Amino acid sequence: MEQEEQQSCFECLKRRIISDFSDKLIFSYALSDSAFPFASSAVVQVPNSNGNPSTSASASQFVLVQLPSHKHNCLIEYIKESVLQDNEESDGYVNGGNQDQEKVNALTAGPATSDSSLDQSPCLQNGDKIANVNQTGFGSSTCAHSSRFGCVRTIPALAPTAHIGNSSYSNLQKIASDFLSGSLEDHVLRSLSLLIEGKASGRDGVNFLRLIGLPSFEESGIPGCLRHPNIIPVLGLLKTSEHVNLVLPKTPCTLEGILHYCPKALKSEWHIRFLAYQLLSALVYLHGLGVSHGNIHPSNVMLTNSCWSWLSICDKPMSGSNVNSRKGESDTTASARLCCCTDSCFSQVLYADLKLSPSVEWHSQFDQWWKGELSNFEYLLVLNRLAGRRWGDHTFHTVMPWVVDFSTKPDENSDSGWRDLSKSKWRLAKGDEQLDFTFSTSEIPHHVSDECLSELAVCSYKARRLPLSVLRLAVRSVYEPNEYPSNMQRLYQWTPDECIPEFYCDPQIFYSLQPGMSDLAVPPWAGSAEEFIKLHRDALESERVSHQIHHWIDITFGYKMSGQAAVSAKNVMLPSSDTAMPRSVGRRQLFTRPHPVRRVVFRKKHDSANTSMNQSQLNVAENDLPLLSETVHLQQLEEVTAFSEHAGYLSPCYYYNPEKFAQDVPSVKELARETFEKSICKPLEMSRNYRMPCDINLSYLLEHMEVEGKGSLGYQELLLWRQKSSCSRALSEDFAKDIFSIGCVLAELHLKRPLFNSTSLASYIQSGISPGSMQELPPHTKVLVEACIQKDWARRPSAKSILESPYFPATVKSAYLFIAPLQLLANDGTRLQYSANFAKQGALKAMGTLAAEMCAPYCLPLVVSPLSDIEAEWAYVVLKEFLKCLTPKAVKDLILPAIQKILQASSQLCHYTYHLCTEFSFLILYLFKYLVQTTGYSHLKVSLLQGSFMQEIWNFIGKQAYLETVHPLVISNLCIAPHRSSAAVASVLLIGTSEELGVPITVNQTILPLIYCFGKGLCPDGIDVLVRLGGLFGETFIIRQLLPLLKQVARSCVNVSNTTKPEPIQSWSALALIDCLTTLDGLVALLPREVVAKELFEDRSLHVMVLTQTNLEISVIQVAANTLIAACQRIGPDLTALHVLPQLKELFDELAFSQEAPAGSGSFGRNLKISRSKVDGEAQIGSRMDLVLLLYPYFASLLGTEKLRKCCATWLLLEQYLLRYHNWKWECTGDSPRSGAENITAKRPSLNKGSTSDYNPAKLLLNGAGWSIPQSQGIKGAKNLMPQKRFDGIHQRPVEGHAATSNLLKSEPWFWLPSPAASWDGPDFLGRVGSLKEEFPWKIRASVIYSIRAHHGALRSLSVSQDECTVFTAGTGPGFKGTVQKWELSRINCVSGYYGHEEVVNDICALSSSGRIASSDGTIHVWNSITGEVVSVFSEPSIYSAHISSPSSQSKTNDHHPSMLNSNTLSSGLWTSAFDGSLYTCMHYLESLERLVVGTGNGSLRFIDVSQGQKLHLWRGESADFSFPSLVSAICSCGSDKTPVDGALAPPSWVAAGLSSGHCRLFDLRSGNVIASWRAHDGYVTKLAAPEDYLLVSSSLDKTLRVWDLRRSWPPPQPSVLRGHTDGVSGFSIWGQDIISISRNKIGLSTLSRFTEEDGQQRITPQKLYAADNGTKNVSVLSSISILPLSRLFVVGTEDGYLRICC
Repeated sequence: MEQEEQQSCFECLKRRIISDFSDKLIFSYALSDSAFPFASSAVVQVPNSNGNPSTSASASQFVLVQLPSHKHNCLIEYIKESVLQDNEESDGYVNGGNQDQEKVNALTAGPATSDSSLDQSPCLQNGDKIANVNQTGFGSSTCAHSSRFGCVRTIPALAPTAHIGNSSYSNLQKIASDFLSGSLEDHVLRSLSLLIEGKASGRDGVNFLRLIGLPSFEESGIPGCLRHPNIIPVLGLLKTSEHVNLVLPKTPCTLEGILHYCPKALKSEWHIRFLAYQLLSALVYLHGLGVSHGNIHPSNVMLTNSCWSWLSICDKPMSGSNVNSRKGESDTTASARLCCCTDSCFSQVLYADLKLSPSVEWHSQFDQWWKGELSNFEYLLVLNRLAGRRWGDHTFHTVMPWVVDFSTKPDENSDSGWRDLSKSKWRLAKGDEQLDFTFSTSEIPHHVSDECLSELAVCSYKARRLPLSVLRLAVRSVYEPNEYPSNMQRLYQWTPDECIPEFYCDPQIFYSLQPGMSDLAVPPWAGSAEEFIKLHRDALESERVSHQIHHWIDITFGYKMSGQAAVSAKNVMLPSSDTAMPRSVGRRQLFTRPHPVRRVVFRKKHDSANTSMNQSQLNVAENDLPLLSETVHLQQLEEVTAFSEHAGYLSPCYYYNPEKFAQDVPSVKELARETFEKSICKPLEMSRNYRMPCDINLSYLLEHMEVEGKGSLGYQELLLWRQKSSCSRALSEDFAKDIFSIGCVLAELHLKRPLFNSTSLASYIQSGISPGSMQELPPHTKVLVEACIQKDWARRPSAKSILESPYFPATVKSAYLFIAPLQLLANDGTRLQYSANFAKQGALKAMGTLAAEMCAPYCLPLVVSPLSDIEAEWAYVVLKEFLKCLTPKAVKDLILPAIQKILQASSQLCHYTYHLCTEFSFLILYLFKYLVQTTGYSHLKVSLLQGSFMQEIWNFIGKQAYLETVHPLVISNLCIAPHRSSAAVASVLLIGTSEELGVPITVNQTILPLIYCFGKGLCPDGIDVLVRLGGLFGETFIIRQLLPLLKQVARSCVNVSNTTKPEPIQSWSALALIDCLTTLDGLVALLPREVVAKELFEDRSLHVMVLTQTNLEISVIQVAANTLIAACQRIGPDLTALHVLPQLKELFDELAFSQEAPAGSGSFGRNLKISRSKVDGEAQIGSRMDLVLLLYPYFASLLGTEKLRKCCATWLLLEQYLLRYHNWKWECTGDSPRSGAENITAKRPSLNKGSTSDYNPAKLLLNGAGWSIPQSQGIKGAKNLMPQKRFDGIHQRPVEGHAATSNLLKSEPWFWLPSPAASWDGPDFLGRVGSLKEEFPWKIRASVIYSIRAHHGALRSLSVSQDECTVFTAGTGPGFKGTVQKWELSRINCVSGYYGHEEVVNDICALSSSGRIASSDGTIHVWNSITGEVVSVFSEPSIYSAHISSPSSQSKTNDHHPSMLNSNTLSSGLWTSAFDGSLYTCMHYLESLERLVVGTGNGSLRFIDVSQGQKLHLWRGESADFSFPSLVSAICSCGSDKTPVDGALAPPSWVAAGLSSGHCRLFDLRSGNVIASWRAHDGYVTKLAAPEDYLLVSSSLDKTLRVWDLRRSWPPPQPSVLRGHTDGVSGFSIWGQDIISISRNKIGLSTLSRFTEEDGQQRITPQKLYAADNGTKNVSVLSSISILPLSRLFVVGTEDGYLRICC
């Protein structure tokens, strides 16, 4: 469908489209294949029902392609007949349509019964009906686009989903609605799902499987009525009197865009082969129709959001006998000129002086420009087109340089008024000083932004011509005409961006169409806009600019965009945040060499009006040149030629003109023609006898998806395939040209640049010499490409042959079979159903791990979409099935982000709602509760939060990643009115995981975040979690951890109520106090009565303190009163009279003399609007005086009137009040108090009653639902959760009870852990809900919590397990032999050890989750941490290493020394003697590679595969740097100290080694080459760490820490120095941005976030460690340190053998 001959300027195209449809249609921008603003297609957007653009712009955008009627007669006739038939048969159409559909299905499914059956045609949508295109009456001959079938077959086969009709806005709306709803091909996917389920499915599913190669691909089938999934869907064929509008979906990018802007989006060789498989599958389908594409190149391969490919057929699909190549016909199109097809168009005047041509052939156009035959303006437009910039697209507009500053009229004889083209506009506007500051201080060094022409600048330039709606979206939401620059000089000074071409050619841009906005004023030296355009254009074409324009090209398109040249030009751009994300825009670097200067010296003799000279004039001028000038000219010509050849990739060729070949022998031609003719008839005959298997079912599908034993075949098999394929002959020369194009595209996918340019293709055609880049291709790909680009077209393989070649592994074919149905135009629910059904039946398992991993990105977006309950079940099935098939790394990379999005569905809404609560807290919470409860996510969340599913996730990603990524989201599902079901399951999950986490992590990661949620919508299930955790961990845990935190919360809330805080903070504080008191009420039921009395009432009662506050809301007062009554009921009358009653005297006195009205008008204190959901169901009080009714009768009933009256001196006033207002009178019979107060207390529900209801999370936990309790602790957990009755018989005597508590204290696990309340400032009422751990600050107190003697000698090294429950210590044992101890932190006891070392152990490393430990004493011992048995021993050969024993002897030594902690021998210094160069000095574990990197005494690095038990390669450093040998003292790799947020473990790219000489070396992990080596310190390097991929932190005995930014240059420049220690820094550890360093007996605290001070230095304030119990100072020398980030603790080892736990 040729488009070049029917081109319109953008304005005319826009007017014609609006005329065809409506001005309601939003014209986005035109799509041009040339460098100039002429096109026949455009991107448009259909507004939604309310007339506004859709929020999902890409989803509602479409491409309109206008085809002239006189060029496409068959298509026009087909549409006319279809529309006419629709009008004639509209009344009785439906019944006939069904009959026709049955005929079509019978035709496409089975054999033909007669020749006449071949005339049956497929269907095409005509409005909402099915058109029988059989009866159009013009389908007897072959179509102009097919060599096999007529139009009635070919057109429906290429566009089966097209809506046929007249061009109207209603038809376009219908097309958009059907496309966005996913109804066009939904029936096909439903049929396929029924087929998988074994139900009656019809023929649609079977026919679709035939299209995608099941059982095999066909090149000879009869066209059907289904679209091939890799052919772009034609959504509409809408005709007018002059043209046809093709409606196509707008894809986010093309393959050309991927190759230019984000080549990393093609992640692996597998992805490249998968993409090639899709293209070939589409090509098989086209060739089967007798259609050759004729124009396959990357810009015609459309890619969806999931990178699924659609081959465009709307550019130039040709018949099998007539193909023209756009890329190969520059000679025929060079003379053509582009102009608007509309008569009297204004653009014909604008571009009359330009040599416009439809093609972009850079080599010839560059040559013309250099010679002066092409203007600067035209050449810059060509460069813009090559860079992908689109004229009219405001986000990626064509860019031009500003050449003058408009201060004076440009004059070539004067330097004033000209812009410096050697600097970017951004640099001119900002200044070098600011750019240098930005580069030196930015986290990612850069000078300029990622775009030289922003959308804001473009819309501001064109503000006078654009619709106001565009200005409001791009510039400012409020239209203010006075804010736009009023003249050109202000515009130039205002923007740091470059210019647009309209300022050089279109005077209309100056004239305003906007209300209130004046015309853009031209400079004083121009009389009108037209004159300014001429002068401005003359300035661009002047010799001054021509001499300098190459500098601007280097900055904008050339070599100064990257590398050191960009740094020197201050042109380093801000890179994209995700280089693997598919993009359609970006900065493409066209040249890697300096652009040549334009040859303009000969033009100055001629009049400026003459833009070029003819060749004879040029020759005369050249003959007059002196010899020296000729030499210079020849030198320039040589440089230009070399530059042109080097930039050959800018003129890619994917086709060649067959007439340029040498003529073949006639007999060969005849043989090829005969073969082609036979191939047309033979397939039709085969199609009559071939049909799909009648027994196709699920087993048949799974059999074809099975990949076990079907791995990719070897290189020899591929060579054998090529030999066989070369013996066969292609169907036609035109099809063979498509195969040639496929070979070129496949090569480009690997090379990331074109295989052929015009020069190399001509050389290949003439001499058969392949391009040199062929040698860069992988061997398998090279074989396939060579087969595709053979000069003899008849020897090229067919598309079907390539698809069946060994090049494509079984995983590609299986993944294609699974993914292709998902790309149908169906709704998400149907796609999800298909995925779930197929996965559940074993499809993912059959295709294997690799193919399943590749299928996941296509399925998981469906899971995170809004879901109904049934769709939620399908989503859960999909996730479960992927978990069964994927590797742990794939689960982290793919499944975990999907789970996070699902769990965040309400938490994000929580965050927005929380910040809206400032004015309408109660209303917003109510509305949010309604929204959350109606969302379909709740069902899926309940399934995901079940313990069994989360247990699998935990096992896959590990504890640390789980706590950082999933755990906070589980907590967020308990906040701000969550759905009841998901909250209940989340509470069970939190309780179930707590025992596996341990007390420190539970406190910091569960309890503190829940307490942070107090007052922020924490649901009852969240409070129940706190109570149940108290019961789970026992009495000591409640006393030492929970109660101090709750008391501090209550005090903080009371303090807030007494201050003048804003009303929202007061509301949140009141709600937090209610949550706190409710939690206390639940915990009271779990504690002995004596403990309750001691902890809550012995000092000043927390409840009484709240009750005495007059500024609190009534609902808070009521909760405090009710919880006080419950606590007193728990401790009994005696303890109540002893501890509580004296404190109530002040409250009763205040109430007795209160002047407040009984009803309580609510005018006291602050009238706060908070929810009463916390006290629903209780007897409501209206004022503080109602406390008399609530409290006095209860205590009279509990204690008796005598005791109460003795304590309360105002009892008479209170009783008179009760009698007067509430008719209450005390009735006494003997000493037994009886009153109506029992009725009051009966109304009060208590938490412990609620907790024994039919449903609660703890019951589910104990009954086996959710996360199961470990069997070893199940009895204990059950006892702790039993009702309080068990305490009644145990604690009869207070003294005995307290003694028992004291004796049992140290028997409890984690007895040493202090409460975080000591270092906690209370709740943050402005904090976010469900925050990650980094948002909860960790205040390091430098306090030693617990100390224990771990080794007799020095403790040299520490290693903490990932679960933070175990610490391994390496040090010196008796006889100066090395020992390693394993310590269980819960009880601080040594549970095992390893005693096989003969020398002092200097380093220890835990090998991930394998349970193995590596320890080094000069040799590496790998041993099992559970059994203590040695696994392997590694050493370097040396004559000095005779002490190394065999593994058997070491294992024996370990058996004979079960305990070796009896000697008091201490170690001496760091290294007491010269170290043997062959001994190992330090270790570092590369978890992602499962490799151990070991340093040696001679400065080398040894790699060890610990899983295989073998040594790998050895990297030797360059000893020439130093005058003496240096040992490796520290090792780290990029990101080694950082756990990614998504849990993924990306392989590091470099390894750093610190040396004893103070030097650092950086090795490339892929090649082993030394990237950089520099002097980092003046002394021994003690530790290295890489908190980020670009940061390296080092410490040394020179008393400093240094932070190196590795992004700057090599070697790294001056570092940031952290000073302050008075002794050498022996080590450090990093958590987030905080650094804890150790030096002698002190620690130092510093941060990475403030290391960029003016002098590049930061002061460290050293401080000693203090014992938490008695405040004594630590005097031991610290030797090692390690942080427990999740527990908010750190451990240190000392030179005298102690292990100290600190906080």
